[in-house]
Amino acid sequence: MVEPIYVPVLSARRDAWNAYAQLDIGVRRRIAPLWTLVPRTGTERTRGACAAVNLDSDQTALGTWLAPRVDQLIEAMDGMTGWVDATHVEDGVHGAATSLWRLMTRSGLRVVTGPERDPTLQRYAADLAFLSRRGIGIRVLADAPPDELRSAELLRLLDRLCLPPSMVDLILDMGAVADATDASKTAIAALDLLGALVPWRTVVLTAGAFPRVHDSPGEEFAYIAERHDRQLYQAVHAARPVFSGAVLYGDYSVEHAFSANIPHIRAPGPAWGVMRYTGPDGFLIGRVPTRDSHRFDRVGRVRAMARWITESGAYRGADYGDGERWLHACAHGEGSKGSGNAETWIKVGHVQHMNFVVNQLADRDASPEPDS
Repeated sequence: MVEPIYVPVLSARRDAWNAYAQLDIGVRRRIAPLWTLVPRTGTERTRGACAAVNLDSDQTALGTWLAPRVDQLIEAMDGMTGWVDATHVEDGVHGAATSLWRLMTRSGLRVVTGPERDPTLQRYAADLAFLSRRGIGIRVLADAPPDELRSAELLRLLDRLCLPPSMVDLILDMGAVADATDASKTAIAALDLLGALVPWRTVVLTAGAFPRVHDSPGEEFAYIAERHDRQLYQAVHAARPVFSGAVLYGDYSVEHAFSANIPHIRAPGPAWGVMRYTGPDGFLIGRVPTRDSHRFDRVGRVRAMARWITESGAYRGADYGDGERWLHACAHGEGSKGSGNAETWIKVGHVQHMNFVVNQLADRDASPEPDS
């Protein structure tokens, strides 16, 4: 059996699950996604804040909205393994119950909870884990180095869940990382303290370095951002070689780490979208218009941005994968057909990123260890 080597943390939106489904089956077998069900309505959720009960007070509307999205996620996963975090909808127990039950009985996903969540919702997640017989993931938000109080809190949660460590995964989530050096110190402390608490079934270290560009001021731009998430993992590996192989690599693909905290976006959406491409050490990021205006030629600007990507040294060629082929066709096409839209651009970004990261990790694992 081929084991997963990569955990992308993905917002449960159409662009992401369609991107995952488009990947070659051999690549999908190496990936165990962590899906976060996004809020249906309201304002952006604050990372780590305990949700008030019934943030989405319209339980009927929540159930109606959530059901088709869950069914599409189940179809995209096609029985593959991974996790699903329902933190933004689980407080609407009655509205979300049917959909979460389907997720646990008709997919290979494992439910997720966290130490900061309401004990009632933790127990609800444990019941779903028992129902699925696949266990549970504990998502620890490692925004600061943990201490003994954090360790005791995690042990109390394990006691409440009443599940053996062989059915529990530890997901250490570093969130948005802008400085790999500082974040690696926190990650090492978390792995040393929390990773050694019990014999976890799986340990995942995940972080996000893709910048939050949608709220940036101004209009069109293009630049390269460092992959601090990859730098973080490399620093941890160098400091603790024993973690290599024992700790799965995770990132937020080509989304900002807080993207899943943003409620469902309704049409017509923002006036700007982002084209993105992943290089060995950085993200190529270009913001382009999503709607026509007398001030600019939208399609021409989109194709120009695709050419900027395909003419860069990071571009791997049209034969590398579906993402690269689409970008090449966009760069050299004519007319509006094939230029895509905001959803297409992020889908293509996910496709090329996940495919590339799996190949990066597989090449790393296949490389011989240096002589001592």
